[in-house]
Amino acid sequence: MKIKHKVRLGVFALFGFLVVLGGIGLFYINQLDLDTRNILTNNYESLEYTSRIMQASDSLRFNKNAIHSLRTNLKAQEGNITEPGEQELTFALREEVEKLKLDPDDSNALLNLRKHAIGIQQINMKAIKQKSEAATKAAAQATNYLVIVSTIVGILAFIIIVNFPGYVADPIVQLTSGIKAIANKDYEERLHFSRKDEFEELAVAFNLMAEKLDEYEHSNLANILYQKKRIETIINRMTDPVIGLDEKKHIVFANEQSLQLLNLTKEKTIGRYAPDVALYNDLLRKLIQQDENVNKTNLLKIIVNGKENYFSKEIIDIHYTPTGEKENINVGQVILLKNITQYKELDLAKTNFIATISHELKTPIASLQMCAQLISDQRVGVLNEEQQKIVNSLKDETNRLSKLVSELLDLSQVETGNVKLTLGSVSPIKLVEQAIDSIKIQAERNNINLEIDAPNDLPAVKADPEKATWVLINLLSNAIRYTPENGKIEIRVEKDEDQVLFSVQDFGPGIEEKYLSRVFDKFFQVPGTTHGTGLGLAISKEFVEAQNGTITLESKYGYGSTFIVSLPQSKPSL
Repeated sequence: MKIKHKVRLGVFALFGFLVVLGGIGLFYINQLDLDTRNILTNNYESLEYTSRIMQASDSLRFNKNAIHSLRTNLKAQEGNITEPGEQELTFALREEVEKLKLDPDDSNALLNLRKHAIGIQQINMKAIKQKSEAATKAAAQATNYLVIVSTIVGILAFIIIVNFPGYVADPIVQLTSGIKAIANKDYEERLHFSRKDEFEELAVAFNLMAEKLDEYEHSNLANILYQKKRIETIINRMTDPVIGLDEKKHIVFANEQSLQLLNLTKEKTIGRYAPDVALYNDLLRKLIQQDENVNKTNLLKIIVNGKENYFSKEIIDIHYTPTGEKENINVGQVILLKNITQYKELDLAKTNFIATISHELKTPIASLQMCAQLISDQRVGVLNEEQQKIVNSLKDETNRLSKLVSELLDLSQVETGNVKLTLGSVSPIKLVEQAIDSIKIQAERNNINLEIDAPNDLPAVKADPEKATWVLINLLSNAIRYTPENGKIEIRVEKDEDQVLFSVQDFGPGIEEKYLSRVFDKFFQVPGTTHGTGLGLAISKEFVEAQNGTITLESKYGYGSTFIVSLPQSKPSL
């Protein structure tokens, strides 16, 4: 017999047991339901009608509608006579109601009405009790029958359950063990079933498969394909989009995430020349284009499901050094994309928050500055020495807060890309002079000498005068802050090919080499320093780069620092 026939026979047997057991249970449940319904219909409703009749009789004297309620419920009771003796009492009840209809104050009729109604209730209560006892007896009988049948069915089902699954499952257990052995590359595993059914055929097919796999395992091709499959599995399990190109720009692989992002299929992508595919796909064209930023992380804005998403792009060149060779051979590229939308949104929320708070702080800070100025005005009153110190401290702190708020507003402009530039042809000497005029008093207060080295034949630079001057003022203020009294600061301006270089050199404590790469980071301050907010240099870098320039730092710890700003020369208009 085939396995499917054996399984079908066993299932049919269990199904038959369930049908028998369910049929007996259903029969007795219907009987109990019928008894219950009879009680509710035949007896409980009579109790309801007679109860309403007595309630209506109590209100006959002061309720005109009571006689109507009496007749209505009496008529309903006449249609629900089900028990012996109930009909006579109902007819008697009708006679008393007719008397009350003629004379609502007839006390004898009222007394007889209640007597007959109570008699009907007693008959129905007795019937309910008898029917309930009969239902209980029927339920007990049904329980006994169900227990007997359930026991017989349970024994038969237990015999089938204990013996039948083993007959089917034991070969499956052996097959599972064999599959696990094959999965662990034990291709010498074999199955042996001495039975004339599908499992014997399965054992023959399994043994043939294991034999072929054993042959395949010992071939070089198997190892190569295995490594390829493993790499493909790793790539496809990556949650970030990944695209691989060979040295001839053919697409070697692309995981599911990248295909979804590009809205392409494997058939239209894998093995094809990437520039050809890019002709009809703008996003792929952006990903494979080569420029000066190759191998650097670039930010891409991509619309996914109607929402702006931001991805960082990284292009990695893959090199291979053949055995016995010294030079690397470029065998392709891997394009990696990382979804940073969440971080971009958080950064934007932070920037908007800083901008809002900074803008709201400008008005109260201006009020504090005005109050401090009014207090120090002698026309208001002469201050003693202690009061003057407090006012001076208040001025310094409000000025510091005002500078911090201005820097935060500038930072928010930079981070949101809202830096407004008015680029034009500007004289480098004029930029330096304006910056020096702004910090001259600060330098004189510390007796610091500003040495300027700037030839008169310098070409004009293409810059925003306000932003460029702001950067120079910030660099000079920092230099003054870290230059000891009676020291000097050297300011040099020189031409360098198509650029103009502005150098600000101080001879203060300098910066340790391990901090040089972080001085332009937002909110970073060199340990041990207490001045500043850590924003000035970060804003300066953004302002300079927005004007197509660069800013760099050269510093030697203990000997001072030099900041160099490079701005492009202004080309004469044709």
